[in-house]
Order: sequence, then C-alpha cells, then structure tokens
Amino acid sequence: MTEYLQKFMPVLSSEMGHLGDELNGYVHILMFLLMAGWGMFFIFCLVRFSKKNNPKANYKGITNHYSKYVEIGIVVFEAVLLIGFAIPGYSTVKYDKLLDRTDNELEIRVVAQQFAWNIHYPGEDGKFGTTRIELVDEETNPLGLDREGYGADDITTINQLHLPVNKQAKLYISSKDVIHSFSLPEMRVKQDAIPGMQVPIYFTPVMTTDEFIKEIVGTEREGMGYEIACAQLCGNSHYRMRGFMTIHTPEDYKNWLLEEAEYLESDGEDDWDDEW
Repeated sequence: MTEYLQKFMPVLSSEMGHLGDELNGYVHILMFLLMAGWGMFFIFCLVRFSKKNNPKANYKGITNHYSKYVEIGIVVFEAVLLIGFAIPGYSTVKYDKLLDRTDNELEIRVVAQQFAWNIHYPGEDGKFGTTRIELVDEETNPLGLDREGYGADDITTINQLHLPVNKQAKLYISSKDVIHSFSLPEMRVKQDAIPGMQVPIYFTPVMTTDEFIKEIVGTEREGMGYEIACAQLCGNSHYRMRGFMTIHTPEDYKNWLLEEAEYLESDGEDDWDDEW
C-alpha cells in the first residue's frame, strides 16, 4: 500500500514516514466505504420513501437494528485505526530503542510568528539559552535570547532549518502570537504551533537536499528543495510564511555549525566535537 500511495504524495524522505502513509491509506479506505455506503443508503431512502412508493406515512418507524450495527462497526474500525496504527506508530517514532536514539537525537526549537519561522539551536554546550520577553527585538533578537550564560553560543536563524541526514531530529514547536501549523510534507510531519505550548515532534531525514533535488527531476517541483509550510491560516500574509530546510551530510552539517559559530566568536575558533 505504501508504494502505491507514494505515487500521489510528496517524495518520502523520513525514516518512519511510511507509517503515516499507511495510516493515511487506511483512513481513506474507511472514508470511501462510508461515502459509498451512505450514498447508497441515501438513494435507497429517496426511492423507498418517495410519494409513489410510500404514499402514507408509517407511524411505527424503524423496527430493525441494522443502523445500530453499522454505527458500531464504524466505531470499531476507527478504534482499530487509533489503537492499532496511530498510537503504535507514534510510539515507534518517539520511543523505538532499537535505533539508540538517546545518543542520536538533535534538539531544536522552532518558534512561529506572523509571518516567519524562528529557529533556535543549542550551542556547543548542548543547552538552550534563556529567552526573555523584555529582550525581544524584531530586527535583531526576535526570540529574546539572553546571550549571557548558556545562550552565548546558541545559533539562531530565520526561515532556515538545517539538519544532518540519518540523525533523529526533535523539534519543539511553539508560537509567539497566533496559531500556526509547522508542516514538512516530505518528512510526513505537521504540528500546530500554539501560543503558550511547546510541542515536540520527531523525524529522521534519510535523504540529503542534494539527493532530494535529484529525486524530483522531471516533476513540477524540479529544482526546488525542502520547504517549510504554514498549514494554518494565520493572518493576511499567511501566503508568504514560507521557510526552507536543508539536509546535510554529517560533515557538511558540522561545517555549517562551524561557520555559524564564527559569527559569535571573534577569533573564529570552535571546538565542536566529532559526534556529528
């Protein structure tokens, strides 16, 4: 089923994305059965209770329980989708110990606002610096990052998300103003960014940007890389709330971190370890 569905969906670029594709397929099967079943029932009612076939009202009403059995069947089907596919799938992505994700996880904060994506990476110390509302400056410090303490080596970008391939990413999604929706179609992830909440999402890229661009040659997206979309109407400039994601090789990602760190350290030195 997964291979068939991928013919009609964006290129699959995440390790566990096929789980979402499978669930999507089963949901569509259920919706098709419901549409066909209720459609036939509707036509049956039009004919059965027309003036010609039913000139006099029947005040006894329905005497069988077929409709109840159908409703119970639908509830059971939906429960199977939730308990049998959705919950185990999420558990696999988040908690699968076989991939040793404790030592192979990259944490990044994504803070939405009208109309941009603010990306916050922990520095060499691996800890996020403190953010304070009184430090917010939309031109120079949209996150209100305190550069004292842990924030001294933190890296921030706007509308540019950089990740290494084959390393699980744990993104904390939040919002500064209204509800947005962080969407990466090729990674099969979508999460509402809600003010006052910080919601984690997980995915593991398996295709670098260069590989992805080669994969989409001949399609409508030829020449375009990974994009970050806002999938929730968030204001009059929602249409331009667009970001970009670059998936690097481990070495290229390390080099990108070093380049970004140079802006923070006047001597240009950096001691990132070799874990990347």
